[in-house]
Amino acid sequence: MRKLELKIVALASSESQANSFVVVLKEEVGRRRLPVVIGAFEAQAIALALENVHTNRPMTHDLFKNALVALGIHLKEVIISDLKFGVFYATLVCEQIDGTTLELDARTSDAIALAVRFSCPISVYDFIMDEAGIIIDQPSASSPSPPGKNKPLRTYSDSELSQMLDEALTNEDYERAAEIRDEIQRRENGNS
Repeated sequence: MRKLELKIVALASSESQANSFVVVLKEEVGRRRLPVVIGAFEAQAIALALENVHTNRPMTHDLFKNALVALGIHLKEVIISDLKFGVFYATLVCEQIDGTTLELDARTSDAIALAVRFSCPISVYDFIMDEAGIIIDQPSASSPSPPGKNKPLRTYSDSELSQMLDEALTNEDYERAAEIRDEIQRRENGNS
């Protein structure tokens, strides 16, 4: 089985399932996305790590990372290793001090939260991407860009950005949504 490396491109609330979120992973080489539905706790854990937010006390995933490090175990890779009846399965590939490799079964959401904390690669087997991956159509060179697509995000008002973010998420244009989210966060942080 061939592995494909993934990167996180979006984290958004799920419109189809209440109190759930979707983490969208994109293959490094290619146009396919892998949406994974996760719970609110795991979404928060991933978001905190992505934004490099430190809490006063260690969260569960931070505690697990600290325990692995204290035991001399390094997380080398997270592999989304199976898909059964719509449920993703993941494997944590760990390396001990003596070089021994150890694999641990994990929920995919927990595995992603740990991958962000360890800055390790996230991979998926190609058969899973073939079955569950989606392609977000890119506009062709001959089709006109949507209004304002080429206009810099900094020129929009806060309310326009909020509306654009909602539209991007509705259209599942997660890359555009991430760009808009970053602009909104830049403004909230006072960076002009």
